[in-house]
Amino acid sequence: MSKIQIDKAYISKIEEAIENMDLDFLRTTLNNLHPADIAELLDEVAMDDAKHLYHLLEDNELAAEVMLELEDDVREKFLKALSSKEIAEQVIENLDSDDAADILSELSEEKMAEVMSHIEDAELAYDIAQLMAYGEDTAGALMATELVQVNVAWTVTRAVREMRKQGEELDDIYTVYVVDDEEKLLGSLSLKRLFFSTASMRSTISELYDAKDLTSVTPDTDAEEVVSIMKKYDLVVLAVVDDSGHLLGRITIDDVVDYMQEEAERDYNMASGISEKVESDDSLWRLTRARLPWLLIGLMGGVLVSQVIAMYEEQLSLDPKLAFFIPLIAAMGGNVGVQSSAIVVQGLANNTVDVRNIFQRLIKEMGVALLNGLVCSLILLAFNLITHTSPALSYTVSISLFCVIVNAGVLGTFIPLTLNRFKVDPALATGPFITTMNDLLGLFIYFYIGQLMYGL
Repeated sequence: MSKIQIDKAYISKIEEAIENMDLDFLRTTLNNLHPADIAELLDEVAMDDAKHLYHLLEDNELAAEVMLELEDDVREKFLKALSSKEIAEQVIENLDSDDAADILSELSEEKMAEVMSHIEDAELAYDIAQLMAYGEDTAGALMATELVQVNVAWTVTRAVREMRKQGEELDDIYTVYVVDDEEKLLGSLSLKRLFFSTASMRSTISELYDAKDLTSVTPDTDAEEVVSIMKKYDLVVLAVVDDSGHLLGRITIDDVVDYMQEEAERDYNMASGISEKVESDDSLWRLTRARLPWLLIGLMGGVLVSQVIAMYEEQLSLDPKLAFFIPLIAAMGGNVGVQSSAIVVQGLANNTVDVRNIFQRLIKEMGVALLNGLVCSLILLAFNLITHTSPALSYTVSISLFCVIVNAGVLGTFIPLTLNRFKVDPALATGPFITTMNDLLGLFIYFYIGQLMYGL
């Protein structure tokens, strides 16, 4: 399959062929493209044209791969346009079990049941049902049941014969697993050692397989731990076993990369104050529902901030110039808090932050905040003195800024660590939550120091 760049010129060429009903050109072009390129093309053209192009795909396996590569919102429209039988025959039966389970999970319960009833391969239907029973963010949800395994007692001749049969269902064979008669995982078999060993074809697998350094997880292992294990040991595939050691499936690197991308998008949305995954063309209600909760939190925070300012109305009337620096104090506190929390959240995601050493982390972040606060407050003090700002106001603003930066740095470190400890997504700490909190506390600090400086 050829790989091309889907640019405006290419899209115009395809649209012109659609308008002229040049089906031979379209059919030949599409069926020679990579699934990812076809999916990108379908994303770019009008939906009616995309559906027309999709039906020109002659190979069901290619059509299934294209469906998998489509953007979520586009795939949703395609799935709605296909009957349950078409989804089963053209898509589900031509995908690995894990990918098939992902597609099915996007359907309504009623349509999902209809699609499952049309799957002719009973073994595939059973595997999909098992995979869909696992939790969303677990190893079981990332696992595929298709793999190559050989029995430890088989001869090399039989193993090669069985591997050829099993390999027909797989696009990539990363590892050959060795099991006993009860299908308990014993180790892995190197293809290099199998084909280039001096052992005869009558030798058994027990003489060739490697039982050392075999890493595996159980289906209920957290998906983030799976990512950490594969990253730590540079694995491209990871075995999944049950509590008794029976081989259930494998997790491949492409599924882990997809999961990491989804997690990054989810954390970015959460940090931006969007509570669920949305697309730009989603319904008005869904877009509102995703954004409104954090806006309401921000609104409540703003109301509280206004009440804090009202409490110190007398101080503001004494020196109205105090109001000039309210935005600066709030903005600096929010910026420092987001910086600190972002570093901690990233460290938790990469397992570079040890939650057992929270105190040490806080001390280190306090040191950084002290240094940053000192530099910023001295710069602001120099600016105010140069511009002939009154000494009382100059010292109030500089001291307040120093205290706010230190406070925000500590909070930005402590809050995500605390959320993580209580099994709450620490990405919450990088969004409006910590910004609003820092605004509130920052103004309290500012006006309290102002009280002391002005002798109120």
